[in-house]
Amino acid sequence: MNYTSKRKKTILSIFAIMIALLHFMPFYILITTALKAKGDFSSKWIFPTEINWVNFSEAWEKANLGNALMNTAIITFFAAILLIIVGSLAAYPLARRQTKLNKFMYMFFIAIMVVPPLAALVPLYQLVVSIGLMNTHEVAIFNNVASFLPLTIFLYAGFIRSTIPKSLEEAARIDGASTINIFFRIVFPLLKPVTASVLIIACVFIWNDYQFAIFFLQDKSVQTMTVALSGFFGENTNNLNLVASAALVAMTPMVILFLFLQKYFIKGLASGSVKG
Repeated sequence: MNYTSKRKKTILSIFAIMIALLHFMPFYILITTALKAKGDFSSKWIFPTEINWVNFSEAWEKANLGNALMNTAIITFFAAILLIIVGSLAAYPLARRQTKLNKFMYMFFIAIMVVPPLAALVPLYQLVVSIGLMNTHEVAIFNNVASFLPLTIFLYAGFIRSTIPKSLEEAARIDGASTINIFFRIVFPLLKPVTASVLIIACVFIWNDYQFAIFFLQDKSVQTMTVALSGFFGENTNNLNLVASAALVAMTPMVILFLFLQKYFIKGLASGSVKG
């Protein structure tokens, strides 16, 4: 390695570290705030000498985080399952059969991705009210599936085209396997990287959804974490320690999910978008 390339690598490494620290700063402030006692007015940059774990239990009870966590988990889990099943099944024929109809549908899904979700808020609200799905888990699940299905199909189709060789499917077809058997026994097990990408992208956004949840999940019995935190913040503007504790509880599941699936994330996202 010559001096120029080594210097360039060092500069890039320093730049990457600076970006990482910049992104970590809000989380550090959140952690220090959550661990401080109510009367502790020391600098937000100073880690507390005495950790106050009571903030978490108090925030859990006052913000009704148990119920909100369960509602959010149910919506995120079932929406993610539907996205994976429907998205992969829809992407498979679009990736393998290059008919005019399939090409049109693929471009149609890509076009939908650029439409702002809030553009459909008013007609969607009228539809939900008319069919009686207000304040139900179903409306949140179906809405999130519809919102993220185009992106899911785009990623799956690109991954299948660029990564999975047709020879595997052709060999199975010669042995007498049906299309559905080929998909579930050969193709789907090879979709782990892009499935991890879909899970991380969709689950994070569904877990953090506020713009639709605030309209469709107004009853406290079905409120999600974001709606519960919004109300809790309004009631505790003078006690940010509790708010920070509740926010840490809300973000922990998605952090764990990302750490568990991160090794597949970049590979699946890159393969699913390069040859879409």
